[in-house]
Amino acid sequence: MEKFKKHAKWLVPAGFAGIGILFLTCMVGYSFSALICFALALLICLYYLLDILRKKSLTTAKVLHLILTALVCIGVTAAAMTEALVVRASHGEPWKSSEYIVVLGAGLHGKIPSRSLQQRILAAEKYLKAHPDTVCIVSGGQGPGEDMTEAQCMKERLTALGISADRIWVEDKSTSTEENLRFSLKLIEEKTGVRPRTVGIISSEYHLFRAGLYAQSCGVESFGIPAETDILTLRINYYLREIGGVWYYLLFGGNT
Repeated sequence: MEKFKKHAKWLVPAGFAGIGILFLTCMVGYSFSALICFALALLICLYYLLDILRKKSLTTAKVLHLILTALVCIGVTAAAMTEALVVRASHGEPWKSSEYIVVLGAGLHGKIPSRSLQQRILAAEKYLKAHPDTVCIVSGGQGPGEDMTEAQCMKERLTALGISADRIWVEDKSTSTEENLRFSLKLIEEKTGVRPRTVGIISSEYHLFRAGLYAQSCGVESFGIPAETDILTLRINYYLREIGGVWYYLLFGGNT
C-alpha cells in the first residue's frame, strides 16, 4: 500500500498531461488551455523531484525549491493583475458615439466567418444601427484557408443585415491587430484628409484591452465595443490566453 501511495501521486501530473492532450487533439480552439495543462504537469513534476532531493538533504535542492516557489508566486500575481485589466476592459463602452469604428478581423473557414468573426459582425450591426452617422472600417486581410479577405466578408455580411455599403470602408491588407489599426487609420486619413483623434474598436471582449494598447501605440484614443464570446469554456480559454498575449506585447511589441 505504501508503495502504491508513493507512486500514485504521479497520477496528478499525468492527469493534467492527459487533459492537455485531450484539449490539443479533440477540441478546436483550446490549444492555450492545453499549454496550461502541460505547464502544470511539468511544474508538479519539478516539485516532486525537488522534494525527493530535499529528503536527501541536498542544499541545492532546497535553494531551487525556494527559487521555484518565488517564481511561481510572482508569475501568479502578475497573471492575476493582468487578467483583472483584461476583464475590466472587456466590458467596453458600447454606448459611446464615435465618427468611426474599426471592426477587427478574425478567421474565415473558406468564405464562412469563424465564430469570433460572426460575433464581431453582429456587434458591428447592433452598434451601427444604434449610431446611424458612424462610419465603419472593416479590417482584415486574407490568410491561409480563407477564400476571401476577412474585410470583404464582413462588408458582405453587414450589408446583408441592412447596413448601407456607403457606411462601410474596406481595409483588406492587414494581417495583425497592429496592422488592423494602423492601416485603418491611414485609410481614414486618405479618404478625409484628417486623422481621427478617437475611434471605437469592435473586437471580442477578451481582446479589447490589448487592442486599446495597440491603438495607443498608433497615437489615438479608443474605446471598446465588445463582441461576446457565446461559449463559456471558449471564453475562459481566450481570457487565459490573453494574459500571454498582453505580456508578449509588453515585452516584444507583439505583432498579433
